[in-house]
Amino acid sequence: MSVAVASFAIFAASQVGTPGPANMALMATGARYGFRAALPFVAGVALGKQLVIWPVGFGLMELADRAPWVFEALKYASAAYIIWLAWKVANLRLTATQDAQSAPGFAAGLIVHPLNPKAWAMIVGGFTAFVAPGTPAITATATIAAVLLSCQILLHPLWTLAGEAIAKTVAGTAMEPYLMWTLAALTVASVLFVLFGGGT
Repeated sequence: MSVAVASFAIFAASQVGTPGPANMALMATGARYGFRAALPFVAGVALGKQLVIWPVGFGLMELADRAPWVFEALKYASAAYIIWLAWKVANLRLTATQDAQSAPGFAAGLIVHPLNPKAWAMIVGGFTAFVAPGTPAITATATIAAVLLSCQILLHPLWTLAGEAIAKTVAGTAMEPYLMWTLAALTVASVLFVLFGGGT
């Protein structure tokens, strides 16, 4: 195989399923608005990773060699965006009546992964570690894209459901602000770990 599909699928599942900025955002959205209202956001998050996969697969990493400052700037822009999201999460409060119209939508989800350093590290690692030299770009990119999308379709909704389940036990209680601040803190911690701790 030109792409080690089975090995990459295990790697992808481990990365997509573990805590990170996107999963923390999904959990917080599920907690605040409920699973059903969060579905457009979930769909946007899942498809947004494709906006990173295809450019990387067709040579974007060559730009990193020629102009590394572009990616350095992207790293800090990403951190700023995720921290801003975390601040919004920290100040949200759960309500008994969920307002679907106020939930973040598809477009909001679409930009999460392009500004998520964990997603970039995961995708670059996929191409460098699981694709054999000389593999046609279209084959490698389509395979990486399909495997990651499959993992996201299975695992992203679980994080959103987990947020909803947690919210049902704390909405309207004294624990509510602590939940939202904890989710926000985990979001910030996950992005700082990816940026400065060497994680993926």
